[in-house]
Amino acid sequence: MTKRANAKYKIDRRMGENIWGRPKSPVNKREYGPGQHGQRRKTKLSNYGTQLKAKQKLKGYYANMSERQFRKVYDEAIRMTGDSSENLIGLLERRLDMVIYRAKFVPTVFAARQFVSHGHVKLNGRRVTIGSIRLKAGDTVELTDKAKGLALVLESTQLAERDTPDYIEVDHKGMTARLVRVPALSDVPYPVQMQPNLVVEYYSA
Repeated sequence: MTKRANAKYKIDRRMGENIWGRPKSPVNKREYGPGQHGQRRKTKLSNYGTQLKAKQKLKGYYANMSERQFRKVYDEAIRMTGDSSENLIGLLERRLDMVIYRAKFVPTVFAARQFVSHGHVKLNGRRVTIGSIRLKAGDTVELTDKAKGLALVLESTQLAERDTPDYIEVDHKGMTARLVRVPALSDVPYPVQMQPNLVVEYYSA
């Protein structure tokens, strides 16, 4: 069973936040957690609990990545020079499926992963099907001719609920996008606060 089988909005309920900023999120109507005890008063989290929640929120935001895959990205981030939390965000944002999502070719990060796996995307002119492929600054993605006319794509490019960040250059007429540079944490348009520094603390404890 794939991670997509999990109801994505359960993550919002569990975190108590609308982590993708979507109008359909149940948190917009019910700010308490799921289950029969969800409305009980929240207890204060320990340092470990706070770190764990930060990790679950960040991992969930990126299409509910598996623990193994997410840890692999973290391990790579700490081997790089510079700030590990900034490195972590830069690596996650350079994923092909995230660039497709940020370019507004699809409405959700989950749709982006599926969109790539179905062969609708070309990277630097070559058709690819792996969403976790990591782009470099200057790399260009383009939708296939068939994908350019899909209703999902045409509707998504018109969504007003989020903007395209300036580290991605997008042409919605030609359905192309280029990664201009690797973003810093402050560049990424998260609808909620992300704390990758706590994720680093969680794994390094």
